[in-house]
Amino acid sequence: MSFFIDDTHDAALQSWLASANDPATEFPIQNLPLGRFRTSVSAPWRLGTAIGDQIVDLQLAGLVKSQDANRLIGSDLATRQSLRRGLSEGLRAGSAEQAGFEAALVPQSTVELGLPCYIGDYTDFYTSLHHATTIGKQFRPDNPLLPNYKWVPIGYHGRASSICASGHGFHRPNGQTKAPDADAPKLGPCARLDYELELGIVVGRANAMGDAVAMQQAQDHVFGLALFNDWSARDIQGWEYQPLGPFLSKNFASTLSPWIVTMEALAPYHLSFTRPADDPQPLPYLDSPENRAGGAMDIELEVWLQTGKMRADGHAGERLSCSNFKDAYWSVAQLIAHHTVNGCNLASGDLLGSGTLSGPLAEQGGSMMELSGGGKKPIGLANGESRTWLQDGDSIILRGYCQRQGFRRIGFGECRGTVLPARSPA
Repeated sequence: MSFFIDDTHDAALQSWLASANDPATEFPIQNLPLGRFRTSVSAPWRLGTAIGDQIVDLQLAGLVKSQDANRLIGSDLATRQSLRRGLSEGLRAGSAEQAGFEAALVPQSTVELGLPCYIGDYTDFYTSLHHATTIGKQFRPDNPLLPNYKWVPIGYHGRASSICASGHGFHRPNGQTKAPDADAPKLGPCARLDYELELGIVVGRANAMGDAVAMQQAQDHVFGLALFNDWSARDIQGWEYQPLGPFLSKNFASTLSPWIVTMEALAPYHLSFTRPADDPQPLPYLDSPENRAGGAMDIELEVWLQTGKMRADGHAGERLSCSNFKDAYWSVAQLIAHHTVNGCNLASGDLLGSGTLSGPLAEQGGSMMELSGGGKKPIGLANGESRTWLQDGDSIILRGYCQRQGFRRIGFGECRGTVLPARSPA
């Protein structure tokens, strides 16, 4: 497990690009996330790195030969570190390579940002004890937390084809629901549409089928993290989830932010990973000295809501909640180790959702289901509106950042999705 901190993380490091030195930027020279962009709808997708308000076209800068994001994501650790160093040295104040890098810059405001790579497979986990307990109380009041939760990372396989890039809208899903007093279910638009605040874990180096990834190497199989919103139809979910779990309530849309913040950039923000003494301790295949020393990650997360009325009034939105990834019950390395312990082969670019990341306080819920008590307590907004569930025209914006004394604050950009009206079912 690698937590290398070097001069590329130096908080005093400055760029010749003025916008990268702005204290408010999410993309200082210490960050250097990977993504894909295109200059028009007919142009091909290109690999780039965010720096200030610009993007470095990696091929024009001479740093990659191919525009295959998954090939780059799956490269070995030395190649990834070499790319980071090449970017850092070329973008530093006083760099002899400044002219070449300037020629490779594209303003972020002039391009379309897409999914950062091809996602071939997707698994969603359930790493927040606080979320699992709160949601469990609503679905199973007498037995909210099932006994396996503290022993095994719980997950289910989702639908990769419906993962959308940030900025895209999606239609309210149709599905079966059944009222408690009804004799039969009915088909229609979801009435209890929700968001889920998550992190997306992008698999880097693949493992062969049959080969389990040990905890000591697990994090080295991760390329980086992005923001992820796993939209959820709670009324459809309540009817369909037993006995096999989510299906149509989850597979209609998920939204991923365009920039992958690499594990190299996140190295300064690791924390010790511990369990309460009276909780079951991880089985040996889910434990390692490295994970105990630095398996947790200090990533601040926020959820913002912009209603249609706010948008019309020029209002940027209102923050609903904030939480932190350090409160997750399972670490990134544990998710990789568990996912592969049965011989499952992960591919470069596969996505693992962290599951909803809620904090220990009631106001730190990572979903509307938690904040509204299952729709029983309307959430009042500053402009006089209220919400129990999402309405058509609502946009949810996820934001995330890392900060630590002695290091530069880095961010993830935004993850935005907008609810569009339901279409008539076929």
